[in-house]
Amino acid sequence: MCRCWMLSRATSGRRAAIVEQRTFPQVPKSDNKRANRTMSAKPFKVLITHPEVPQSGIDILKENCELIQVQSLPPSRAEILEKIKGVDGVFWGGHSPLNAEILDAAGPQLKSISTMSAGIDYVDVEELKRRKIPLGHTPTVLNTAVADLAVGLLIAAGRRFHEGRKKIDSNNWENYHLNWLLGQDVRDSVVGFFGFGGIGQAIAKRLSGFDIDQVLYTTRRRIDRETEKELNAKKVEFDELLAKSDFVVIASPLTPATKGIFNTTAFNKMKRNAVLVNIARGPIVNQDDLYEALKSNRIFAAGLDVVDPEPLPPNNKLLTLDNLVILPHIGSATTRTRSDMATIAAHNVLRGLVGERMLSPAY
Repeated sequence: MCRCWMLSRATSGRRAAIVEQRTFPQVPKSDNKRANRTMSAKPFKVLITHPEVPQSGIDILKENCELIQVQSLPPSRAEILEKIKGVDGVFWGGHSPLNAEILDAAGPQLKSISTMSAGIDYVDVEELKRRKIPLGHTPTVLNTAVADLAVGLLIAAGRRFHEGRKKIDSNNWENYHLNWLLGQDVRDSVVGFFGFGGIGQAIAKRLSGFDIDQVLYTTRRRIDRETEKELNAKKVEFDELLAKSDFVVIASPLTPATKGIFNTTAFNKMKRNAVLVNIARGPIVNQDDLYEALKSNRIFAAGLDVVDPEPLPPNNKLLTLDNLVILPHIGSATTRTRSDMATIAAHNVLRGLVGERMLSPAY
């Protein structure tokens, strides 16, 4: 048996960390199905589809796998399609479509895939299921980093950071006005969450330190009562969430039901002093309608870490707004988080190769 580290949530719930040591089945040193491989050859061939995958993941895979790595940046689909031929496993390091074209190019021997992401909306999940290929992903471990950034966006949008910076750039200081650049208080506010899984709850825990009044959330299922009590949270219908929240945080998956749900109808039900934050997926928000809501001051401000499309064209009209803070989808972009994501993804691939349940299976 060889030893490996398993990523799990710390018992305090404050962060995800490598906390539990577990045994990992020794990968077989030979494969009777492949007579053309020598006894000394590594038994599995794995493609890494991005040249910047953290070393932590590569080190885990290279012990038992022959590694092939895409070198183009951004990763070339043509290079991926060429190098994926005949591999046993795939470490999917980007967000390009993972679909039948990729699976066909790999061949029928492909037996394990993991993304290095929480969201898998770019994956044809049904096609992988049809082919009975296990899929891993890396949720939970990025909760801390995304939650930290969400709080930053919430404050930056509510306190008009972007508008203030533009005043500096234009040498237009108007601090002789007593009401110059007044923003929204987090203290005593009602914060509503559209989607209230691990990331939403991590955000709520952080905001409790800002003395907020209440948490409202809209989900398909109620969370456990103990967590509700801890976070002073209440499940409500979507319309009530919109009407009562001073800050609305989108933390839900992108599904056919959630796509475009934040539109003119929704914005018209929100408070005029409301701040919208999206750290989930760009298409959940109708961006044309958001532009009009912000331009007309129907809502106070917004902070987005995700947009549609990504990258956002530099001439997009959203970028002309003073009351909008936009970031380039960097919610999980910390050194520690990306390394942990790579570690989980690598273990997912290895476990799939030997027929074991992945550390973090997508289904």
